[in-house]
Parts: sequence; C-alpha cells; structure tokens
Amino acid sequence: MNVPKNLGKSSLLASVIFWIIIGSKEFDMGMIPLVMLSYIPIFLCVTIVIIVIIGSICPFFWFNTNESYTKVQVFKRCFPYYTCIAFTLCCYGIINSDYDLYFSAFWISAYITTNQSWVWFAKEDKK
Repeated sequence: MNVPKNLGKSSLLASVIFWIIIGSKEFDMGMIPLVMLSYIPIFLCVTIVIIVIIGSICPFFWFNTNESYTKVQVFKRCFPYYTCIAFTLCCYGIINSDYDLYFSAFWISAYITTNQSWVWFAKEDKK
C-alpha cells in the first residue's frame, strides 16, 4: 500500500472540496493565505482518519489482505458498510453543528475524501 501517495492525494482533495464549499458562500482575497496554511491541519486530519483511527481505512486492508484475499475483494466486502456508517456519522456531525458552513464543509469533505481513498487503495495494484 502506498500510504504517503494516498495521503497526499486525499489531503489535496479534502482541501479543494473544503474551500470550494466555503468559497461558494463567503470568500475574499484576504483568505488566500488561510487557504494555503489550512493544508497542514487538513493533512493532519486526513492522516488521523486514514491511518490512526481503529476501524478506519488502512486497518481494513492491512488485516484482511493476503494471498487468497485481494484488495478488490476487501473493497467489495467492507466498503458498503464503511460508507453507510461514515455517511451516518457525517450527517450527524452536520446536523449537530446546526448546519454551520465550516463544520458542514469539514464533514462533507471528510466523507468524500474517505470514500475516494478506499477506491485509491483498492485500485493500487492494477497497472
């Protein structure tokens, strides 16, 4: 598994989604340095979600992939459950924040990014 490559792509995707959502409501030129600096905390959040949290993406592939069980099979077996749980948690986070723009942007970008990371990890060996 190429974790650093996936972390870089996921962080960039999360940053773009987060700032597109925020920029659709409020954006001025003074926010550009904030956009650039926000990549660091977004990268840390992505790293925590993808690697550290038990039951997150990497542990599914680390503990379930072997000679007889491929990454695609892990994806097909585990991804539907993961995405349902992630969707529920993200909706809960959005509702619990009273639909605040910044929290909603965070939860939406987290959901989309984690789902895309699953796809990137599952397709990694195909060349």
